[in-house]
Amino acid sequence: MIMTSPPATTDGATDTPPPARIRPAAVGRRDPYLLALAFFAVYAALSVTRYRRFENRSWDLGIFEQVVRSYAGLKAPVSDLKGAGFPILGDHFSPITALIAPFYRVFPTPVTLLVAQAALFALAVVPVTRAAAFLLGRARGAAIGVAYGLSWGVQRAVDFDFHEICFAVPLIAFALEAVLRERWRAALCWALPLLLVKEDLGMTAAALAIVVAVRARRARHGRAAPTALAVAAFCVLACGLIVSVVIPGFNTGGEYDYWTKLGEDGGGPLDQLLTGGEEKFRTLLWVLVPTTGLLALRSPLLIAALPTLGWRLVSQEPHYWSTDWHYSAVLMPITALALTDALDRARHSPRPWLRAYAHHVPAAAVAAALALSTTLPAAALTRADTYRAGPAAEAGARVLAVVPDGAEVAANVRPISHLTGRCRVFWIGQGDGGAPEYLAYYDASRTARSVVAYARQLYPEAEYAVLAEEAGFFVLRTRR
Repeated sequence: MIMTSPPATTDGATDTPPPARIRPAAVGRRDPYLLALAFFAVYAALSVTRYRRFENRSWDLGIFEQVVRSYAGLKAPVSDLKGAGFPILGDHFSPITALIAPFYRVFPTPVTLLVAQAALFALAVVPVTRAAAFLLGRARGAAIGVAYGLSWGVQRAVDFDFHEICFAVPLIAFALEAVLRERWRAALCWALPLLLVKEDLGMTAAALAIVVAVRARRARHGRAAPTALAVAAFCVLACGLIVSVVIPGFNTGGEYDYWTKLGEDGGGPLDQLLTGGEEKFRTLLWVLVPTTGLLALRSPLLIAALPTLGWRLVSQEPHYWSTDWHYSAVLMPITALALTDALDRARHSPRPWLRAYAHHVPAAAVAAALALSTTLPAAALTRADTYRAGPAAEAGARVLAVVPDGAEVAANVRPISHLTGRCRVFWIGQGDGGAPEYLAYYDASRTARSVVAYARQLYPEAEYAVLAEEAGFFVLRTRR
């Protein structure tokens, strides 16, 4: 029962307990799960409706469906889109995606991957909201949970088909929740599986272990800090082995292909750090200002964001610098829980202005997230045409239907994920040692004649004819 006033003592005075922690019994236990369920519906609706409208933004969904399909068939994970029979562990080390395989076995469709991703992103709402409510109270906890759920980084990731980092987001959130509750072993256990999500996240796991060491030492839990530092060292070593030994061992070229992203032509990471400074600074502001009002800078939990920000800012790939795509999703639970930690600290600050500022930040974070959402993917859910496939998508489905199940097809972006579940699909211009029997292509600006001419350039050894065309979708087949 929540007491609305301090209990009276025997001498008539009042005993006011220190406001250090809001115990779990005093918060809405179901709030985190209700919010997670609501955001799961939002994320799933965004992903699935976009898929139905044939508005794919990359080939990633097709790649991951091929990989999960391999796992579901108890085969080595390969993606023909990356190259005929290409072992995907030679591209990125993400064996955790095998966890989707049992669900895909029952529901063999790319929608299964999109729904799984929505569930994983929404799952992170639970630890974020629960930790915030534990420290700040029910209302502010719910506000932090809503601000995270609507955060621009998560919305951008949901809008980007499927990516393996969806597993990292809840792992990071649960790890940092455990840190805030001073459950050091649990925090380390949540961090370690990041090694199986993607190779660069091994450094994030190490950073989380360092956060545990810092907080444990401050809490005077002497035994936890050395253990955490040992885990951090293990994660750094494991990350190095994965990048230098494991991935090249699977890679057909015997190397880690993404080293080139850190600088070519004599340039290196330090040179690249000075390139695109304006866009990089803008991204940093997006990470810290609308999500936390810069207050997260007062929390050591922000250390966990440094590896991701580091490799993005020293890369020569402009996509890594921006706020687009999925690259900022793993930062969102970090900033949300760093804000929670900073708010808890600010309540006890001797500076009145800081206490007053912190008092209004949770509401401001929600307001900022809602305001920004009018220009982010969530805004699409307010439009009726979002829920209709539309004439172009219906035309695309009719055109792709002429490709028989089990056929070998080379395709560009839009047709890919609508074929990978039933065909062997290659990237346009590639094949399994020769010209594939079918081409599936989308370009609303092309004519049938220009598509045939383009196919002749890609596969001069074959002669293709248009089998079906409508609304910019084309299917070509080799002449026999």
